[in-house]
Amino acid sequence: MGDELEKDATVVTVISKIPTSQPTGGDACMVVIAGADLGKKYPLSRSSTLIGRSPKTDIMLDGDSISRNHAMIVNEGARIIVRDLGSTNGTYVNDVPIKEIELRDADQVKIGRTIFKFLSGNNVENAYHEEIYRLTTIDGMTQVFNKRYFMEEIEREMSRSLRYGRNMALVMLDLDHFKLVNDTYGHLAGDFVLKQVAQHINRNIRRDDSLARYGGEEFALICPETDKPHAVQLTEKLRAQIEEQTFTFDGVRIPVTVSAGIADLEEYIHRSEHDPTTGDVRIFDFIKLSDDRLYAAKRLGRNVAVGD
Repeated sequence: MGDELEKDATVVTVISKIPTSQPTGGDACMVVIAGADLGKKYPLSRSSTLIGRSPKTDIMLDGDSISRNHAMIVNEGARIIVRDLGSTNGTYVNDVPIKEIELRDADQVKIGRTIFKFLSGNNVENAYHEEIYRLTTIDGMTQVFNKRYFMEEIEREMSRSLRYGRNMALVMLDLDHFKLVNDTYGHLAGDFVLKQVAQHINRNIRRDDSLARYGGEEFALICPETDKPHAVQLTEKLRAQIEEQTFTFDGVRIPVTVSAGIADLEEYIHRSEHDPTTGDVRIFDFIKLSDDRLYAAKRLGRNVAVGD
């Protein structure tokens, strides 16, 4: 009986020592998801990691918005902290300016125009490879699809629509006077506006629609099974919402408007000098049709949507 009790006690002791799945700082890292060195991984195994413009920092970043000693990552073992070092332009975690904060898995740390994603936990290596794969389709700055994904998706959608005799619409949108926004309020404010506009559009479209950053301040919106009148209606709604929305960065309100050009597949087929229904799909001709209308919207004074 005594031996059995001793055996039971031993079992209880072993169970109590099973390690928990709480994340530790030992394997944590940060991955660049926007900026130079896209996809680069920085392990955070050291007790401190200095970030800044100085060559003496552990992570050296270039750019006028970076201070020489900008921020520090502190590894305390059980937790990892990011600390701003009194930088001129601040350190942001998930778009919020911070002085010091504990990082959580998947937090985004923005320093200047570089955005890092913090990864921690028991499967950091898997999470890193998943993030690298994600970067092949997602624009790190705005968190919507990138141009590479857009080009693949529009080809798929055009082929599918032609195969099944369905319509689709393409909207090209561009932020108005965006260079002036950068020159007046700074590039960090410009990045903020880009992301906010992209996220607003993304929240107000259908699940089947696809928004991508086409380049710079231009976005492309693919609307499957949608004709031009309905696409114009949606675009006008988005345009008006963006005009009315308040964009505030560091306490300063930034006026923002967008211009847009809209076309649909039926119109593209009607205007084509070849027969797309035979499989001769010329993607750039369709994009140009929407893009030409975007430039027409600019010529009309901006802050308008043009579908004809």
